[in-house]
Amino acid sequence: MTKLIDRKDADRKFTWDLSSLYKSDRDWEHAFTELDQKTSAVMAFQGRLKDAPTIKGYYDSMTDLSLLLDDLFCYASLRKNEDNGADKGQRMYQRIYSEYTRVLSATAFAEPEILSLDQDTLNEIKESDELKDYRYTLTLLIRRKAHTLSADQEKLLASFTAALGAPKDIANTLQDVDLTFDPVTDKNGQPIEVTGANYILLQSSDDRILRKNSFDSFYKGYEKHINTFAAAYQGAVRSACARAAARGYVSSRAMSMAEECIPEDVYDNLTAAVRDHLPAMYDYAALRKRILGLDELHYYDLYAPLVKGNEKSYSLDQAEEMVLEALSPLGKSYTDTVRKAFKERWMDVYPNKGKTSGAYSSGTYRSNPYILLNFTGTLDSVSTIAHEMGHSMQTYLSNHKQPPQYADYTLFVAEVASTVNENLLVSHLLKTTDDPREKLCYLNQYLEGFKGTVYRQTMFAEFEDKAHRLSEKGEALNASALNDIYEKLIKDYFGENLTYDSQVRLEWARIPHFYRPFYVYKYATSYCAAVAISESILDHKEGALEHYLEFLSMGGSADPIDELRHAGVDLTRRDPIDAALDRFKDYVDQASSLI
Repeated sequence: MTKLIDRKDADRKFTWDLSSLYKSDRDWEHAFTELDQKTSAVMAFQGRLKDAPTIKGYYDSMTDLSLLLDDLFCYASLRKNEDNGADKGQRMYQRIYSEYTRVLSATAFAEPEILSLDQDTLNEIKESDELKDYRYTLTLLIRRKAHTLSADQEKLLASFTAALGAPKDIANTLQDVDLTFDPVTDKNGQPIEVTGANYILLQSSDDRILRKNSFDSFYKGYEKHINTFAAAYQGAVRSACARAAARGYVSSRAMSMAEECIPEDVYDNLTAAVRDHLPAMYDYAALRKRILGLDELHYYDLYAPLVKGNEKSYSLDQAEEMVLEALSPLGKSYTDTVRKAFKERWMDVYPNKGKTSGAYSSGTYRSNPYILLNFTGTLDSVSTIAHEMGHSMQTYLSNHKQPPQYADYTLFVAEVASTVNENLLVSHLLKTTDDPREKLCYLNQYLEGFKGTVYRQTMFAEFEDKAHRLSEKGEALNASALNDIYEKLIKDYFGENLTYDSQVRLEWARIPHFYRPFYVYKYATSYCAAVAISESILDHKEGALEHYLEFLSMGGSADPIDELRHAGVDLTRRDPIDAALDRFKDYVDQASSLI
């Protein structure tokens, strides 16, 4: 049985170097003492925000405070995620979380104070020379005028930040620390440990007995705690709905989408388009069933390799070269920075006890980007590196191009760069071989990525929308209600070619993105945009690469819809979504022809 190592035993060269944030925990502690002074500097503007020079001074001071807060929060979060069971990281995270809440509350006076000015004065201030560096910031603020509360109300609402975030913390701690699974055996009777980190790896095995046993063990673990997960999620949904109601939005979805200036039609167009293209997903399920030679296709068969005996394991060095070669169409400057990420330890590579599962990209304006991985050597692990490197490169380029107030890009565009990289990787791999078996593996990688990012995330989006609507009607979101919603969606999205396993109704409980309301649909829209962008680059369409790299450098300096238009994609129309779904069908047909 392979056991996870303790964090203290991890090889240092495969862990991230956080020195671009702080060289040590002691340095973090020293920086922490600067918060009071910088917070006081911002609070000194209270009651004075009536003219352009003063508002400019406030924004400068707030930017300075935000940079420090981001550094402190990011470092503590990364230290905690290294080992969620370690006391020190937990204490650091809780301290900065509490301080973050206090600072939000203390500085909540500013936006309502500025917005209390009459519209003509606001417009004049926005267009003044003093505020040219914050003009778009003010534009966004003025758009929120109708949904901004009084200063006292904003302060009160900000003071509840930590409490309203408790459901997410409860679910994460339960999932990453307290949730355990029974060990299982493979087809040879060998014992295998089941963890959150290795579950998908076990589901990707060609050993069907191991897949079924790990599937049963995994959801048995979740079933023991399903009522706690349901209570946590209900708390998160109620919090979002309460915030929306307090700000005068018609729904939590409307609030979420208004924050990024995204028309709600984008959400509905996505779900409608995917529903229209569900027959292609049914064809893919039938193809899997046929290739695997199964009488019944179960949920634990959905990640099984389609070509037995052709599974490869890749070292980290091999993964690096594969990613670099795949991303070469993006230019030497891009790939040189990717090399730097490997060389300078921007990544925390391997699983260890207590480490946060999955993968993500983080970092701040003044630090390197950082990538958390749980690398297991599979093709999917290689693809994950390409994916997270896309995030990190967008962060890196935006930080180097934009001032701090515009460096952060919105969630709506956040998944475009990552999925462009995934598409480039699959395209590269398909060109490296004439072996039908290998081609089928790579096509499967693409189809699985598409299924997981467009179909699956849209299914999640429907689940989330239904859950929030029920809560807004005053109905309870207990385990039974959530399980019923999810069960129907699974049956709708996979059709009759999938033999339904009752445990699947619990899967919603393991999806952490549900605690960031109305985020998941952006994976699907971003993937569709990425298909269009990557094909334009590979086809050497005039200006495609130049416009894409400019898009990566735009941060949050424009409306996200307009940023994507600059990259050549208009997501207010269904066209890019339908075109991407047509590409999925084409790849299903190609895979079928290789059998």
